[in-house]
Amino acid sequence: MSEVNAPTEVPHAKREVKAHTLTCKTDQTNKQVAISLRNFVVFFIGGAGDQESYYFSGPNNNVDAVREIFIRDAKALKFPVGKFESWPLGYNDFISDKDLSEKVLAKIPDCSTAVYIVGHSLGGWNGAHLSATLTEKGYTVRMLLTIDPVGEGVMVWGISNIYRLPPKPKAQYWVNIRAAPKITNVSDTVASFGEQWEVSTGPNVMGRVDVNHADANIMYLRPLDNGKTARQIFNESVLSFFKE
Repeated sequence: MSEVNAPTEVPHAKREVKAHTLTCKTDQTNKQVAISLRNFVVFFIGGAGDQESYYFSGPNNNVDAVREIFIRDAKALKFPVGKFESWPLGYNDFISDKDLSEKVLAKIPDCSTAVYIVGHSLGGWNGAHLSATLTEKGYTVRMLLTIDPVGEGVMVWGISNIYRLPPKPKAQYWVNIRAAPKITNVSDTVASFGEQWEVSTGPNVMGRVDVNHADANIMYLRPLDNGKTARQIFNESVLSFFKE
């Protein structure tokens, strides 16, 4: 986990008092909101066999390894305690309106809360769809990170609870990583079966990395086309957010 050092700058916890919209335009859910609101939430969305078994495979918890890096960085960079939260999700945890309300919307205190989405494999595909859904409901998706997203194949759609049409992400900043290993393994074969999403336009930053599909945490640490890692870009976004 030490391939790339995290930024050393410490965010400012004190923020200017501003008026915020607390109720989103399409939000009909009942929420209990603490007085001290979190400033941002992060959803880490795993792919097939990540958070639960997928046809006798897993759970492998690949995206949890990325979340662990985030948690360590949050402590090292002194993100203000109580001002953020992170949640792991399965790729199929928010398809129905009921699941979306209970597992996603209920975790976002209000519309002034910034949302970060990190999705791997099928979680990248469905996470990109989630970014559009949340934006349309009035939430602010500050960053979308898709790590080797998969889902273009008709066959994988037939056996997995994913959106059929290609995503049209809506986020303030989008980073996409494509796994392109020189030596493949079984995870790359599985990803090829599901058909990796070949993103050519849209992201603010893209990159192809010599990493196997399953290793989401390693892809998170590899330099992309702009010379920075997704980890650096993510942390810089959070640090900037606390200064706004």
